Amino acid sequence: MKKLFLFASAGLLSVSLFAQTPVKKAEDVIKFKELAFDFGKIKQGTPATHDFAFTNISNFPVIIESAQTSCGCTTPHKPEGAVAAGKIDTVSAQYNAANAGPFNKSIYVKLAGIDLPVTLKITGEVLDTDAYAKYQASKTTTPSR
Repeated sequence: MKKLFLFASAGLLSVSLFAQTPVKKAEDVIKFKELAFDFGKIKQGTPATHDFAFTNISNFPVIIESAQTSCGCTTPHKPEGAVAAGKIDTVSAQYNAANAGPFNKSIYVKLAGIDLPVTLKITGEVLDTDAYAKYQASKTTTPSR
């Protein structure tokens, strides 16, 4: 009898572990217009900013708890208060463009009460002053026919 009780208890415990509520994702509550943005070629030392627009698609106000980046070269700005149901707001990402070369950075947007954050991406290439001047000149010259 003890073995039967022990077996039934173990079975009940294992079933309860697998029957937990599903993990909440930020994408179930807010919808971003875009999850990635390519700055293209930008001049070294000139910060570049992009606003990621989102809509609260839930039936309740949401609060962006944090917006963190993958490095100190990117500064995020989030709404300070609650975003009402159905309303549009933005999360801004500013890249400092201090170092020349390609970049690929992430911004992790965490909502209060939601387990998994949304990941936003910014990419581009920072050109030094001479390379940027050549790039700009090549864009303005038109080929002759």
